[in-house]
Amino acid sequence: MDMHERVRAGMLEATRLVGAGSLVEATALIQRALRGMPMPDATVAADPTANVSKNPPIEGVFRVMDDTFTSAKSPAQELLSRFRLQMPPHWQGDSDPAVRPSPVRDETPDVAPGGRFLSGSYSNHAGSRTYKLYIPSGYHGQTLPLVVMLHGCKQNPDDFAIGTRMNILAEEHQCFVVYPAQAQSANGSNCWNWFKTTDQQRDRGEPSIIAGITRQIISTYPIDKQRVYVAGLSAGGAMAATMGMTYPDLYAAVGVHSGLPHAVAHDLPSALAAMHGGAVPSQSQYNGIPGAGQCRQAVPTIVFHGDRDTKVHPSNGDKVTAQWTTTHIHGGANTKTEASPRVTVQRGQVPGGHAYTRATHLDGDGKTIVEQWRIHGAGHAWSGGSPRGSYTDPRGPDATREMMRFFYEHPAREGGTVC
Repeated sequence: MDMHERVRAGMLEATRLVGAGSLVEATALIQRALRGMPMPDATVAADPTANVSKNPPIEGVFRVMDDTFTSAKSPAQELLSRFRLQMPPHWQGDSDPAVRPSPVRDETPDVAPGGRFLSGSYSNHAGSRTYKLYIPSGYHGQTLPLVVMLHGCKQNPDDFAIGTRMNILAEEHQCFVVYPAQAQSANGSNCWNWFKTTDQQRDRGEPSIIAGITRQIISTYPIDKQRVYVAGLSAGGAMAATMGMTYPDLYAAVGVHSGLPHAVAHDLPSALAAMHGGAVPSQSQYNGIPGAGQCRQAVPTIVFHGDRDTKVHPSNGDKVTAQWTTTHIHGGANTKTEASPRVTVQRGQVPGGHAYTRATHLDGDGKTIVEQWRIHGAGHAWSGGSPRGSYTDPRGPDATREMMRFFYEHPAREGGTVC
C-alpha cells in the first residue's frame, strides 16, 4: 500500500471513529496523516455507531466542504479539506438554549400523587429492551389510551419524561405512557437505529421490539386499542415515523419531532447526508411503503421542527410531511384522497417565545392528513419542554400539549387497518 492509499485508509478510519463518538482516536489519526506518519491498520466495526473506546461519545457529523481536487495539497490535506468536523452548537459555546441541550438538574420524573412510574422489559427474536410505564393517578381499572414515547440520542426514559412533561399531560388527559429505552449495546449513543434497513421493517429489528412493548402493555392493561399513539424526538422521531408507516394497524396517529422520513437512509453515511438536508428518494411514483408488508394505510401525523435546527436539517420536517401526504394519497382506501391535499396555514407567536407557522393538510373529506409546525428560531430541541430535561426549548409552542390534542382528535377509524 503506497503513501496515498495509507493516508486515505487512515482518514476513512478517522471518519468512522468520529461517527462512533471516538473523537480522541480520530484526532490522533488526523494528526498522524498531516505529519506523514504511517497509518495504523483500520478495522471497520460491524456497527458504525458503536463506541470503540471508553471516551464519552460526542455527536459529530461531517459536511462536504470542497469537492474540487487541488494538486498543490498533500493527500492528507486534500482529505481534510473535503471533510470538516462540525460540532453541535453546545460544544461550540453557543449560548442559545434553543440549539443546545439543557442540563438535567433534577432526574426525578414527574409523578403525581397516586401515579406510578414502573419499570418493565420485553424480549423477542430481535432482542430485549427495558421500558418505563406511567400509570396516571386516575386509573382505577377503566379503559384508557396509550402513548408510546421514543427518546432521542443520549437520552433515556426518565430524562425524556422530564423534558417533554408527558406524564403531566397523562394526568390531565388520563392515559398510559410507555417510554421504551434503547440499549447502549445496540447503539453507543442510545440512538434508535432508524437508518438501518433491518430496523425499518415490520416484524423485524427494533420496530418489532417497540411494537412488542406496545402490545405487551395492551395485553396487560385495559387499553383503548383505537387510541394507541407513538411519538419521538430526533432519532426517536425518525423511528416513530417508521412505526407509523409499518404498523398502521397498531397506532392511530404519529408525532414526529425534529425527525426524518421513514427509510431515507440505509447506513451511517446516508443517514448523515439525510440529516444535513441531502436528497431524499422521490415518492412521486408510489411503489408501496418500504418494510411495511401489505400495509398501505397512512395514519394522521403531527410534525414539529425548528427552523434553526443544525443537527437535523429543517427541510426534513417538509420531507416527513411530503412522505405522509404522498403515502396517504396513494395508499388510502378513500378515492377522494387521490387529489392533492388542501392546505390551510395559521401563524402565531408564543408570548415571550417563538413564532410559528402551522400548516394543516386536509384530504378530500376535509380530514387532517398531516399537521406541520415550523418553530421559527428554534433549534434541535423539544418545543415547549421543561428546562429540567435535555434537548428542550421552553420558549414553546408546547409540542406535548399539541400532540396530545392531535392524538385525541384522531382515534383509529372504525374497523381499523388490517395488515
